Amino acid sequence: MTKQTIESDIDDIDEDDVPDLHAPAQQEDQPIVLTLSEDACGVRLDKVLSQLVPQYSRSRIQQWLDAGHVTIDGQPARSKVLVLGDETVVIHPQAAPQERAFTPEPIPLSIVHDDAAIVIIDKPAGLVVHPAAGNWSGTLLNGLLHRWPALSGVPRAGIVHRLDKDTSGLMAVAKTLEAQTDLVRQLQARSVKREYLALVWGKPQVGGKIEAPIGRHPRDRIKMAVSDGPGAKPAITHYERIATGSLDGKVASLVRCNLETGRTHQIRVHMQSIGFPLVGDSLYGKAHLVPVFGRQALHAHRLGLLHPASGDACEWRSPLAEDFAGLLARAGIEGEIP
Repeated sequence: MTKQTIESDIDDIDEDDVPDLHAPAQQEDQPIVLTLSEDACGVRLDKVLSQLVPQYSRSRIQQWLDAGHVTIDGQPARSKVLVLGDETVVIHPQAAPQERAFTPEPIPLSIVHDDAAIVIIDKPAGLVVHPAAGNWSGTLLNGLLHRWPALSGVPRAGIVHRLDKDTSGLMAVAKTLEAQTDLVRQLQARSVKREYLALVWGKPQVGGKIEAPIGRHPRDRIKMAVSDGPGAKPAITHYERIATGSLDGKVASLVRCNLETGRTHQIRVHMQSIGFPLVGDSLYGKAHLVPVFGRQALHAHRLGLLHPASGDACEWRSPLAEDFAGLLARAGIEGEIP
């Protein structure tokens, strides 16, 4: 299986839009020194520069002007200034944020297991997994590259499945191309066991199976939705109610969810679709109930797979994050989770 094939397979497992992260980050270029000619007299600086350095877009040049990365005769330049035609302009090109997406960064990682083939990470809530618009740095991927530089040679730094920013818990990362290929195949075969704990509003039945395709929301592009549209993909979630309590006088239940598929926001969308949105979910929950908790109450509690090198069955568990445990205590749900 080629690197390109693996990339396609991973996209099929999880539909988040992710930039091309194969190439290393581009370095900032050397300064560009320009001596303006008389032909430029009376023309706005930004227009002159867009003509003289056509390899960069006018919007990129405008950003550099605004940020002070362009000087004219040694002084910070303003884009709307009219030039005389004999000035010296120096441009200090800056890499676009997305071009730094593959940069190693010293980000603390909670490592549950580490060997030559795989790493199991216990991701905290608030940590973004992949660089993307609004989060081009400070992600789990950046931290992985800092801890294990060799991951720069593995597609997506070895990440084969992901968690939402505000979901905590276990993730598997492959350290070699061969291990990644094997884990992708296990995910496709639905043999990877992914068990989540979620606190939802209301009291669902003791257990059930939600089998409903998920696609982009027809009106809100940042949301997913149960859909029968052409872009929707099969999604299956099994859930079991573990305990029921009360938050601010409203019924809330702890449920265990097991995934057969790994669609974007799958548990959040599926539980909301049957009338039991997650506590704290600002995207799919009830707006007036969101302040009860600062994030969606969702934790990747258990992860099981066949080790890609040895073939042994492996399983890891992650204790509830401190904020989630405190939320359950507030709801009167205490004791060991079976």
